[in-house]
Amino acid sequence: MILAKAIALIIVGFVMLIKGADFLVNGASSLAKRYNVSDIAIGLTVVAMGTSAPELVVNIISGSGGHSDVVFGNIIGSNIFNMFLILGVSSVIYPLTVQKNALWKEVPYSLVATIVLFFLVNDSFIFNNSDNQLTLWDGLILLGMFCGFLFYVFKNMQRTGDLGGDMDEIEMYGSLRTTIMILIGIGGLAFGGQLIVDNAIEVATIFEVSEKVIGLTILAAGTSLPELATTAVAAFHKKSDLAVGNIVGSNIFNILLVLGATAVVNSPIHYDPDLNIDLIIVMIGTFMLFIFMFTLQKYKLDRAEGGLYLLGFVAYLIFLFFNRF
Repeated sequence: MILAKAIALIIVGFVMLIKGADFLVNGASSLAKRYNVSDIAIGLTVVAMGTSAPELVVNIISGSGGHSDVVFGNIIGSNIFNMFLILGVSSVIYPLTVQKNALWKEVPYSLVATIVLFFLVNDSFIFNNSDNQLTLWDGLILLGMFCGFLFYVFKNMQRTGDLGGDMDEIEMYGSLRTTIMILIGIGGLAFGGQLIVDNAIEVATIFEVSEKVIGLTILAAGTSLPELATTAVAAFHKKSDLAVGNIVGSNIFNILLVLGATAVVNSPIHYDPDLNIDLIIVMIGTFMLFIFMFTLQKYKLDRAEGGLYLLGFVAYLIFLFFNRF
């Protein structure tokens, strides 16, 4: 009975996610057209923040309960899902074009954020400390980098790049309707994602799965569903900048905002060095996006390259199965 109820609520969560993604993409695109803001700027801010809401909620709750493996596993796993599964699926749906500015600034910044996190949490490896942890000061460093990222994005809000006729195809709604659509979209994503996560944990607990595995798989997948839904919808509507901006922005938000805020609220948070392999995989996935921009069609993530991402994701799942279960 408990299992059946959990599965039913997971399905309800999926419906909320899909509809929420649709509202958010349409509302954000309308906002972009109204204020002549580029799709990628909206993707990097409004959409990315909305789709990162489940990670933030889950991490604050998990950190308060002392579940450090869940805190880090959720973020690292979510970023792996974002890079390998979501970019892979989205580029297979429709090849994604990446602006030069995003290639040389936003993508590298995502990689830098991951590298900084690696150094901050590996205290015993780098500073010979007795314990690995994310401290209050580490959290403030991450939040400082996040503020710098927001400053850069808002300073470049009027960047239009190669949007061209793409903006002409976007329907522009009234200010009130646009605001309502965005709020409903973010609400649907946050609540739908949380509904899925809560009940997925219930199912996982029945089968006695460890917190680390729950964080890297069930929670990571659940909290990444908003990104998957939003990016897939954006790709289906051929809004490449919104799709890529959402993923890159979400990964930056996850590390800098979510982990930064979690550390400030719940510091110190113990870090298991076993997760270094997963963290390195995030770096590899981000670096792959940069490399793929110079292979096949320049500044475009083609279907073949998306297929490589999906193969990498399958390889990662195999690694988890044989090493973590």
